[in-house]
Formats: sequence, C-alpha cells, structure tokens
Amino acid sequence: MNRNPFFLTICIMSIFLSLTTVNIKADETCSAEKGEWIQLFDGKSLQGWVQFIPDPNADPSKTWIIKDGVIHCTGNPAGYIRTDKKHSNYQLQLEWRWAGSPGNSGVLLHVQDKDEVWPKSIEAQLMHENAGDFWVIGGTDFEEHTNKDDRRVPKRADCSEKKLGEWNQYDIWCEGDTIRVFVNGVLQNVAHKCTVTEGYIALQSEGAPIEFRNIKIRKIEPKK
Repeated sequence: MNRNPFFLTICIMSIFLSLTTVNIKADETCSAEKGEWIQLFDGKSLQGWVQFIPDPNADPSKTWIIKDGVIHCTGNPAGYIRTDKKHSNYQLQLEWRWAGSPGNSGVLLHVQDKDEVWPKSIEAQLMHENAGDFWVIGGTDFEEHTNKDDRRVPKRADCSEKKLGEWNQYDIWCEGDTIRVFVNGVLQNVAHKCTVTEGYIALQSEGAPIEFRNIKIRKIEPKK
C-alpha cells in the first residue's frame, strides 16, 4: 500500500469531488435564484383556490373539507381545486397521504383556462405506488412522451412512497419548458420541451379519500 501523505491527500480529494458531483446530479436543479416560500394553503380555508366539480348540483364543500390544518378530499365526485392565479418557473412542495384505502389522485401542472374533467395540463401522478408518473392531458406533450398511444410516462425509479398512513412529499420543479418531480427526495421523472409552461396548479378528487397539507411555492429564475 502506498502510504505517501501526498498520495493519500489526492485520493481523499478525489473521493470528495466525486461525491459532490453525485449530489449535484441528484439534485437535478438549474435555477439561478430562488424566491421566498409562499404558502398556497393557509391551513384554515381554501382562500386562493377555485373549486370545480362538473355536476352543477354537487356541493364542493362536501368534497373538500378543511380540518386541523389539512385538506381532506373525499374523492367523490370527480373534480379538483386549483389556484386562482397562474404560475410559471417555480418550485412546488406539498405533502399527501391516503386517508383509508389507497386510490387515485394527482397534481395537475400548467392547467389551462377551460375548467373541465380533465383540464389541459400535465399531471404529476399520485395514484398509489405510481407517484412520479407523468400523464399528458388535453393534448399537452413533452420530449420523453414517445409512445403516443399511451398518455402515461412511467416514473424512472422504484416506488419511493412511504407506508400507507404516512405523509409523503412531492417536490416539483417547473423551470422554463422542463418539469422535474421528486417523491420523498427521489428524482422520479423529468419532462423536457413541455408544450405548456404556465398555468394553474390543481389537486384532483378522483375516487378515493386523500389528504393534503403544507402546500407552498417559491419563484425560481432559470439560468440563461
């Protein structure tokens, strides 16, 4: 074994630089500046959100219920809540968990102006064990969506969701025409050259009880 101090120093520096490079690649972010976090959910009401259910006779307040700082969604009927303002170039964080038997839901990104089920957008999937999948809705598209017969683009890694009943975190970066999604810190998917780059953010009611909390956003400025 070479015990030369200079040799050992070079080895240690090489390992450190290697680990640093891995961490940078894992982060997969390219924003130059980040703004202050803004809470999209105040923990008490749906102020700042628009509730949409296509059935005019349905009462949205029976689908979306606020209690103890958590948004409780019954899952029925199908519909969503969306922000009342459009967003672009942002980092979005939120937490979710299944209230009972797991099912389906999603975070709709870059939702366009027409409210309908389902609106033109790109979905970051929340279906149990499929969080991190992308779905194209209403004619949206991106580079990695190569199979035009399937609107789904599966996640890249193994499922990184926590045990049922535990809170999961979605960390979503929308930078220019690129979207990156992390599930509990694991990079699960990337979409490049998205055909929509700005719009509302929506949370789906899609058949199963689900809960949301700690929904926040901050502006980012992509590197030029």
